[in-house]
Parts: sequence; structure tokens; C-alpha cells
Amino acid sequence: MSNFATNKLSPARQLTRAEQELVWKKPLSHKVSEEEKRICNEIRRNWNRGEMKIANILLEGDAGSGKTQLAKALSAELGLPYTKITCFADMDKSDIIGAILPVIPEDNRKKLEPAEQAVCSDDAVEYRFYPSEIVRAYQHGYLLEIQEPTVIRDAAVLMALNSALELDGSLNLPTGIMRRHPDFIAVITTNRSYAGTRPLNEALRDRVQHTEKMDLPAKEVMIERAISKTGYTDKRVLGVLAEIIMVLDSTARANAIKGVAGMRSFFYWADAVACGASAKESLYHKVIYKITTDPEEIRLLEDALRSHGLFSDLDEIEVDGKKKESLPNLS
Repeated sequence: MSNFATNKLSPARQLTRAEQELVWKKPLSHKVSEEEKRICNEIRRNWNRGEMKIANILLEGDAGSGKTQLAKALSAELGLPYTKITCFADMDKSDIIGAILPVIPEDNRKKLEPAEQAVCSDDAVEYRFYPSEIVRAYQHGYLLEIQEPTVIRDAAVLMALNSALELDGSLNLPTGIMRRHPDFIAVITTNRSYAGTRPLNEALRDRVQHTEKMDLPAKEVMIERAISKTGYTDKRVLGVLAEIIMVLDSTARANAIKGVAGMRSFFYWADAVACGASAKESLYHKVIYKITTDPEEIRLLEDALRSHGLFSDLDEIEVDGKKKESLPNLS
């Protein structure tokens, strides 16, 4: 008999083994954020309050600010299977609900010669409805992360998504009407609007019951997370790296530079420094060139670091590192 796990929001519901494997497991490096605590408390508080239920969440912020990590953490904390879709500009309704596709039954396939398999007669082909990942999550009550719906251009796609996100919503499928599972939670993750990008559709935003503005965390939190992720414990060095990330992030936004300096860049840069890489040299390969390779934009970023005295701090880190290397090993 299969092993079962209990959904924390609906204790009477049992997850199958396959569903249990979809529930995100928090790594040891995961640090519980204030946003995670706040969202979980709000969902639990309102879960059985009918029209006041909170089941559509919006996480809006810069790339690398931890939106997807937070969505996965909600899966772990609430005991719901996690899945996701990444939206793209030319999505159509089949990407929302699924598609009817031809399939050759196994018995008919065996009767065909290899050359005939490429061109099949109609009576050798059956058609089957293949539901989308959205439908699967919607039907079975999963936590679904919907990444970047701001890029969708087709109004009909947005209308279908809007309808699905109603608390008592439904999807009109070729196989019939599907009602929203009571445990289904949608977590919309989208980057904060930059110059030239479209804002989140107003109707979609209106169906959200809780929103978090995702920014880079405080420097102390950045340091704690980097220590946990990389095992590197030099807080002085990590503090300088964190300050540089924050200055680059604000400078990029102020100058409409499309790239972003976020937590991902910080972790990989800190890890490189921990392994002996030059902090100043790896700054370019791990952070600046990830933001932009345009010479004028790089100059703006460098000027900002210079005006904050952060290049001097990097030079001090380099000097201190060389001094430690030159000390005799007395162990």
C-alpha cells in the first residue's frame, strides 16, 4: 500500500506518494523570511472563511529577490505539491487549458510499416485531450507558481486565467467544466515594472488577496543567507559584497539598466571569493557583466561604486587576503 502524507491546510486530505514527492523540501540553507511567515499566517487565518479565503498570492519584485524560493517555501510550509508554469508572449488558450492531440493506439501502430508511420490514415489515429500543468494543479489542489503573466499578449488568454483565479472559478475544458479544487493556491511571481514593460493586468491583480513587494533583504539577512548557502563565514568581506550588490541594484534601476544585481549574483560571487577568487576581478564576471556588457552602462556602475568608496574596500580585502596567505602555517 502506498505511503500517504497529510495536507497541512486540509488534514482530512491525504496526498499520494507521487503528490508527496512534489511537496518542496526545505534545504538546510533555507532561512525563513518575514514574508513567508506573514503569508502562511494569512492563509491559515482565512482558510475556512469562505469568501474571505486567501488563495491567490502576488509576489512582485526584482529578479533574484527570492520570489520562486518563497513560492516553494510555501509549498513546504503548507504541505501542498508544488508545480509551475512560465508564461510567454504568444501563449494561447491551449497553454492554459491543454490541447487535443492525435495519438496512434498501440495496436494500430504495430500494424504499420515504418514508412507508413509518417503518414497515417485517419482511422489509425485517435485524439486525446492532454491537460495543461495549470489544469493538473487546478484539478488536484496543488500550489501553482505562475511566472511572469505580464508578458502575455492575448486578451483571451488573460480572460481564461482571470476566470480560473476566481475563488469559485472554473475552467471550460473539452471534456467538460472543471471547478477549482478547494486546496488550489496560485502564486503569481512577476518582476517589478521596468521602463518599457507592461504592468500586470488590472483584472488579474484584482483577483489577488495578498501581495508582497519583494526587495533585496537587509544587509544582515543577505550575509546570513550567504553564510548558510556557501559556508563562507567572513562577515566583513560578505558585508562589503552585500553593500556592492545593493549599490549596483539601485544604480541599475535609477539609470534604466535592464540587468539586475540580486541574491543569485551575491551567492555566486561570495562562493567564488570563498574559493580564493579575487573579489575585484570576480565582481565583473559574477555581477557586473550579468547586469550589462555595455561600456557606458558599466562606467555608470563603476562610478557609483567608486563614489561609495567600495572599490577601496575591495582593494583592502585583496591586501588582507594576501597578508593571510603570506603568514607562516604554525599548525
